[in-house]
Amino acid sequence: MVMFSAGDTAWILVCTLLVLLMSIPAVAFFYGGLSKRKNVLNTMFLTFIAFSIISVIWVIFGYQFAFGSDINGLIGAPSNFFLQGIGLDDLNGTIPTLLFVMFQCAFAGLTCAIMSGALVGRMKTKAWVIFVPLWACLVYVPVAHWVWGGGWLMQMGALDFAGGAVVHINSGISALAVALVLGKRKNDALIPHNLGYAVLGAALLWFGWMGFNGGSGLAADGLAANAIIVSNVSAAMGLIVWTIIDVMKVGKPTVLGAISGAVAGLVGITPAAGFVDVFGALFIGLVASIISYYSINYLKPKLGYDDALDVWGIHGMSGVWGAIATGIFAVPAVGGVAGLIAGNPEQVLIQIISVIATIVYSFVVSYVLAEILEKSLNGIRVDEKEEIGGLDSHLHKESAYNFNS
Repeated sequence: MVMFSAGDTAWILVCTLLVLLMSIPAVAFFYGGLSKRKNVLNTMFLTFIAFSIISVIWVIFGYQFAFGSDINGLIGAPSNFFLQGIGLDDLNGTIPTLLFVMFQCAFAGLTCAIMSGALVGRMKTKAWVIFVPLWACLVYVPVAHWVWGGGWLMQMGALDFAGGAVVHINSGISALAVALVLGKRKNDALIPHNLGYAVLGAALLWFGWMGFNGGSGLAADGLAANAIIVSNVSAAMGLIVWTIIDVMKVGKPTVLGAISGAVAGLVGITPAAGFVDVFGALFIGLVASIISYYSINYLKPKLGYDDALDVWGIHGMSGVWGAIATGIFAVPAVGGVAGLIAGNPEQVLIQIISVIATIVYSFVVSYVLAEILEKSLNGIRVDEKEEIGGLDSHLHKESAYNFNS
């Protein structure tokens, strides 16, 4: 018989707040600092409005379709709209169901907030506000069900402890799809206007990620402790490796590179945190940093797409690596599942299928949504005058810095 656990509940309450810390202030500061000064408020606004829209949708019907009883492996059965019928004493495992709802809400909101980074400086606010609920319903909710809610990927045995596919690949490839519809900015150089903001955001992300990964087992136990340890060491390895590459390539360490490497390491370990040990985590963080570095500095210029704040380059590419690496480094002693190194090569194939399915579905639906809005809204991109002058002044009539007051 499943029993309520005060310890598990207290821990997941804390983890929920840590993920909220990531979803709102951390991403806002990270992206705001990386953006141009003329767009910092708009950049932050995109994260706040996205999280707010997702929060409303999630409690009305999003959670129900993502985690309801499975229908043919594709979507959950609709029930408990507006959370009606879910009582204070109802349990999901050993924690209140309402707490699980909020924990997952923070994940959904964070995913959409991450996506906004590729689109800053050139997307109409109206278009973003319409795109977010459509994307949540047609992309995030189905993928979350496939992987976590009892859908076909979960039935196949795909491993995604805290969101390699659901959060990072999903947000990364969707962001790339919309960025392609938007087209390149007039000035697409990444020159952070306030690197201090970005460092603060990265630090808050690193801190909050301990709850993001540490809480995904829904219990205060050894698995949570392992998730925190491997997450931290993967982030550390990612930072160190990116710094070494910077020194080799440009002759000096860069702070922007250091925080980018840390985030890449955190993304890479996300799907694996409940399945790998420290050895696997070190290797995941190392390779994630290398993959994201070369994706941003070589692949993006060669292919010519404008992923403004490198959402695909870091979240997408490191998410792909992390998902596949989970199938390589999973050890039975941690998550009860063996990967390639532990004698189960089939797990790698399953992970690759989950990666391909997420990429293809999310890209196609996101691209089609963006194209529909492009035609129905007479364009989803701001006009040239607004883009050059800055979205803060043109769309919000505000400025982040008032030096005359």
